[in-house]
Amino acid sequence: MVELTVYAGLAGDRNCRGMAGAIGLGALLGQTIDVAARTVGAPAAPVPGGWADQLRAARPGLRRLAAAIDAILAAGRRPLTTMGRCAAALATLPVIARYHPDAAIVWFDAHGDSNLPAGRPDGSYLGGMVLTGAAGGWDTDLGSGLDLANVVLVGSRDLDPAERELVRRGTLALVEAGPELPARLRRAVAGRAVYVHIDCDVLDPGLVPTEYQVPGGLTLDDLAAACAALAEGELIGIEIAEFESVPSEGQPVGAVELVTALGPLLQALR
Repeated sequence: MVELTVYAGLAGDRNCRGMAGAIGLGALLGQTIDVAARTVGAPAAPVPGGWADQLRAARPGLRRLAAAIDAILAAGRRPLTTMGRCAAALATLPVIARYHPDAAIVWFDAHGDSNLPAGRPDGSYLGGMVLTGAAGGWDTDLGSGLDLANVVLVGSRDLDPAERELVRRGTLALVEAGPELPARLRRAVAGRAVYVHIDCDVLDPGLVPTEYQVPGGLTLDDLAAACAALAEGELIGIEIAEFESVPSEGQPVGAVELVTALGPLLQALR
């Protein structure tokens, strides 16, 4: 059984559109799969300063999110989560790793999100350090346990030098956008159970509203085909981040198209 969680709180936000997007997308997902959403956290004004200040402000809400995901998995259910920013995965990934230490974490994202603070308390973007934080490469105070060898980056193309080195060494797997994406993704997953993270900037710019726009991404048809391939195996859960909206607007632009592309995974999750 699937449980839908909307994380509406802070996670390194630089504007309020991600929090609004998580709420709007969560409402549409609830209607689509006929499941009532549980909301964790509440929108708040973005916190100025560097990543350490932003994490400090977000940590109470992220702890509540971690507890919600823990309760879902402990009950033998599968989580479907919307979150404004991918940094909220600092809370979810350690819980997933504890229950499913050998699962493939399939990370759809234009970026590698595998940087380190490197001694710069205000010099790094929180969302760019999610995977290393969840793996214990730096102390988030939200748990760790993720094995980077289980991460499969999909559609990542804006990689920093240190992230490219992780891919080159084989620490992180990378399935690039392009021909035969589903087949290459199947090979990378290699029959493992999967937990899927979708950052909306994995898509070509302009398809859905998101803060970052990186050319050379997936089309919605590419995403749907990749989701169909992943739906063939065991699915642990899904989280969706970086979908932006404007507070109090009607149906968020692009939300229906995104949910349609996710259809194979949503069907498998039920």
